[in-house]
Amino acid sequence: MIADILLFCGIVFVVFVFRTRSRNYRLRRAKSRLRHVLVDGSNVMFWDGEIPKVETIIQVIGVLRDKGFQANVIFDANVGYKLSGRYQGEREMARLLRLPPKSVMVVPKGTPADEYLLIAARQSGVPIVTNDRYRDWASRFPEVETPGYLLRGEVKLGKVWVDTA
Repeated sequence: MIADILLFCGIVFVVFVFRTRSRNYRLRRAKSRLRHVLVDGSNVMFWDGEIPKVETIIQVIGVLRDKGFQANVIFDANVGYKLSGRYQGEREMARLLRLPPKSVMVVPKGTPADEYLLIAARQSGVPIVTNDRYRDWASRFPEVETPGYLLRGEVKLGKVWVDTA
């Protein structure tokens, strides 16, 4: 009787471990298949009109996630002032966007986010979600003219569209 109970408990344990490991394995594989993308947060927050909206960025991140992308967002230093009238660093912006802090960058005061975005995109080989054409930077970063390097988008009738093709 005790041997049967121990055998049953052993089988349940093995099944539990197998299911847990296989589920974790599937999650790790799914995460590894995610394609990375940079989001020009200071540009995207204006896609839905003249007033900057953090909700627009959240919607864009959701659309990107649904399309299999993992977004990292880079902002100009003045993003907090534009959204709430006070400075907001990476932790505050990450909390607003519901992202881990490592996925958000607020560049130092006095430096444009454009250069950070372009350098990061070049080094990591990922596209940038923005409607900025970076014409001022084209001589230093000629890749901005490569199709698919800059992913455009918009908000129409409250619905976000991002050209990820």
